[in-house]
Amino acid sequence: MLFSISFFQWVLLVQSVEPFVYDVNFAGAVGDGESDDTEAFKNAWNVICSSHIPLGIFRVPYGQKFLVQPLTFNGECRPKNITIQVLIIFIILIFSLILLTMLFTKVSGWVVQIDGILIAPSDPSSWKCNDANCNNWITFQHFDGLVIQGSGSLHGQGQKWWQMGCMQNKVFLMLASTRFYIFSDYISQFFYVDSFGFAILDSKNVHISGLTSVDSRKWHISIERSSSVHASNLNIKAPEDSPNTDGIRIQHSTNVTISSSTIKTGDDCIGIGDGSKYININRILCGPGHGISIGSLGENGRSETVEYVTVRRASFYTTENGVRIKTWQGGHGYARHIRFEHISFSRVIRPIIIDQYSCPPYQHCKNYSTAVEVSNILYNDLKGTTSGEIAVELLCSESVPCKNIRMKDIQLDYGINGKIYDGHPKSHCLSVVQSWDEGNVYPNVPCLTKKLSY
Repeated sequence: MLFSISFFQWVLLVQSVEPFVYDVNFAGAVGDGESDDTEAFKNAWNVICSSHIPLGIFRVPYGQKFLVQPLTFNGECRPKNITIQVLIIFIILIFSLILLTMLFTKVSGWVVQIDGILIAPSDPSSWKCNDANCNNWITFQHFDGLVIQGSGSLHGQGQKWWQMGCMQNKVFLMLASTRFYIFSDYISQFFYVDSFGFAILDSKNVHISGLTSVDSRKWHISIERSSSVHASNLNIKAPEDSPNTDGIRIQHSTNVTISSSTIKTGDDCIGIGDGSKYININRILCGPGHGISIGSLGENGRSETVEYVTVRRASFYTTENGVRIKTWQGGHGYARHIRFEHISFSRVIRPIIIDQYSCPPYQHCKNYSTAVEVSNILYNDLKGTTSGEIAVELLCSESVPCKNIRMKDIQLDYGINGKIYDGHPKSHCLSVVQSWDEGNVYPNVPCLTKKLSY
């Protein structure tokens, strides 16, 4: 019969559908690093979005440099009847239609292939944007199924932004769409806006791999209000003295994995903020920078939460901190079910920190009767050298003590340039209850009860 084909033939037919590939050069991008290619990128994305092919590939080619202003890629741009239009030619039987719909669901999605170099405007006064994401450079939002990959790099050119005062830096972002820069010196003190080089917002099933991010104005990569995000083989770098250049920031997100990446910045390599849970960090080389941080949580009395975080096989080199949990006095919420395992330190000033007494710089903060609760924290197999006096610092709230803190097989020696010296690092404990250590723990942490093995 004409329509008598097997299940496997249906599968082969579906798999034979070619993805739709669109190069930014097709839309008029120049790629010389000086011409503004923003409109070409927007036009290329519009072409991809209007395609009825289930798999669209947006390509930034190797060997070219593209100067672009803030860009927002929105995953909600496709017509809702795309799948129907693609499948209409296969409608023979209801069973066949259902089968093909399932198969097409597996192959549909977006791929952003970045093999070239993206360059942000170097001068704050050249920053242009007219949408809600003005404070971000490149934003991906409202996606379900997105792959961002390639050998390319994103150059934030943050040097001039770093030289500005923090408030003035933020006001330029607020005024970018109006162009009233002449007033920035007078009103900058009234504005504060977080800014990211590369942001994943309100999305799920996102994979990021292979990219390099250099000298972001502030945070390099932000993952917010998203789920099932997997990032690997990233290279993130900024000078050690560059302010607020966090590598990756995660907030209000679940099921996020960061793995096999190198992060060298002027702030946290990875920061995990409010609303984050089921976060897995694995095989990260961090340093210089401020380490991997949970928090800060509870600023201005807010209720904020982080739970089910695992950091494994990370290496810290000449960082200010190693693994840190940081909360503000007077806050509410919790940081709990957090595991730090199989971690190495080299010349880290403060390898292990819990600090529930965060306070704005140069201010004297009073003690509060409320605090973010810190509990169920495991430190297992953490070894290496510290260049500071205090290797383990557990500063917990007197009103809401830390509890169920467990340390197993900890060895932190005093050492510089790969050599271990006779100095004895110390530990400092305050308000830690119902907690214990197991195996060898050095330096000794007196607030932990020795767990005996029978």
